[in-house]
Amino acid sequence: MKATRKDVHEAPASKERVVTALSPHFIRSRIGKVCVAIIGSTPAEMVEKALEAVRENTFLEFRLDYLPTPLTALPKIKQFLSERSEVTAVATCRRVATGGKFKGAIAAEMEVLAKAASSGFHLVDVELQTAEALKSGQLDKLHAHGAALIISYHDFSTTKDLDGVFERIRPYEPEFIKIVSTAKTLADNVTMMRFLERTRDMANVIGICMGDQGIISRILGLRAGSVFTFAAAHVGEETGPGQISVRTLNETYRIDQLDAATKVYGVAGNPVKHSLSPLMMNTAFRRETVNAVFLALQTNRLSDLLTLVREVPISGLAVTMPLKEEILEHLEKTDPLSEKVGACNTVVRSQEGKLYGFNTDVAAIIRPLERRLQLKGAKILVMGAGGAARAAVFGLKDKGAEVFVLNRTAETAQKLARQAKAKTLKREQLAKTSFDVIINATPAGMQGVKPASLLEPNEINARLVFDLVYNPLETPLIRMAREKGIPVVTGVEMFVHQGARQFEIWTGKPAPEEEMLRVVVHALRQQAEAARQTEPAKSGSAK
Repeated sequence: MKATRKDVHEAPASKERVVTALSPHFIRSRIGKVCVAIIGSTPAEMVEKALEAVRENTFLEFRLDYLPTPLTALPKIKQFLSERSEVTAVATCRRVATGGKFKGAIAAEMEVLAKAASSGFHLVDVELQTAEALKSGQLDKLHAHGAALIISYHDFSTTKDLDGVFERIRPYEPEFIKIVSTAKTLADNVTMMRFLERTRDMANVIGICMGDQGIISRILGLRAGSVFTFAAAHVGEETGPGQISVRTLNETYRIDQLDAATKVYGVAGNPVKHSLSPLMMNTAFRRETVNAVFLALQTNRLSDLLTLVREVPISGLAVTMPLKEEILEHLEKTDPLSEKVGACNTVVRSQEGKLYGFNTDVAAIIRPLERRLQLKGAKILVMGAGGAARAAVFGLKDKGAEVFVLNRTAETAQKLARQAKAKTLKREQLAKTSFDVIINATPAGMQGVKPASLLEPNEINARLVFDLVYNPLETPLIRMAREKGIPVVTGVEMFVHQGARQFEIWTGKPAPEEEMLRVVVHALRQQAEAARQTEPAKSGSAK
């Protein structure tokens, strides 16, 4: 039977809970802005991870549903909590039916949570569907053990009717209301943040959007009114799609320092999931004490992006594929270079809301090449015909180079060549043609993108190879060139240079370019090392 507002208000135990349950004011005085989710396949592993996490974060969620038998783990966790009085702990035992891993029925879930409450947990998390299936007064048994109540709702497919869900939860009078949706668009984050702004004075609300598009809400939701957010203890231990590690939240996004005055910037396009722009730009903001945060804004739709820019609002954008050309018609004004190239990679939003465009790609491609060879008269092949390729072709033609364009779609290559007064080349001519420079301006070879490479080793006949892809550090094209003894320019050089110019356009301050380069190279080397360590395991499992 579903508990009605009357049932909840008049249940005798509800009077008792005012005395026995921990008040939200007390809980809020103990917690930070981030609750770290702890998972493990055994009680010992879970406590070990909690011991590691508590060194820097004392607000922990124990995902008891990750354990085969949650009840057997409680004595060990009870001991941990009794020895660590500084910890504020949430007990969660989410059933499979509501997106968790616990295979038991509602009665078994409630038994786990009741015993967790009596084992020293400060909060217990009950799904709305569970609460609605309980008989009147059953929820109050949790309060009888002194635990505060979170009633949560998870939508793994969309973001809709947040107010309706809120009104379904309110009659139970939990200390905290948690509503988690899934962002299918960037604009879904705006929906969640507007909801948080409306309800922040009505209840203690936690609001998050899951998914790659929902990362914005995990960072800016606090500013909109979410009491706290959730983080993974480590990369690879996420308990929800799009969840961010606690170290990244604290160190990269400086989540503790975000306030109403914090300016928001982002890299927009698809794919940007693996982009190191947030790491690089947030490092630069921190180094130069700029009150700003930089986010990954993954979308194919310009209208979706422009909604976010207007509503958040976003102060500036690093624009990447596939939006560099399409965004031009929505800009109030562009620099002559963007207009000539027909692609813009940098946007500034004025206080009046007008958008202005710049192109920092051209200089970032030309300068690394000028350090290595004379461009006038050089024979250069550019692979691709998108925004980065256009920057390369127009920039190189301006320097007097003889430029050839090769693209998967011949018509697009011909159009670009005609506009820039360059030439086109057919794939079958490659193996018989030599160049001073071959430039890859396609996403081929980028982490998470297939195909891995456009060329075969016999087609790489050049004095120099420049791959604009920066992640991974060594792309298939760079590897092939090195194996042939050809000098290379990696995409990192371009990536950092164009990012430094963007930083200067947005802030008016000199960019800490060396520091930006250092963190990017360090991150890429760490990724490469991690990939090398997993290779033997993959090879072994394939046998």
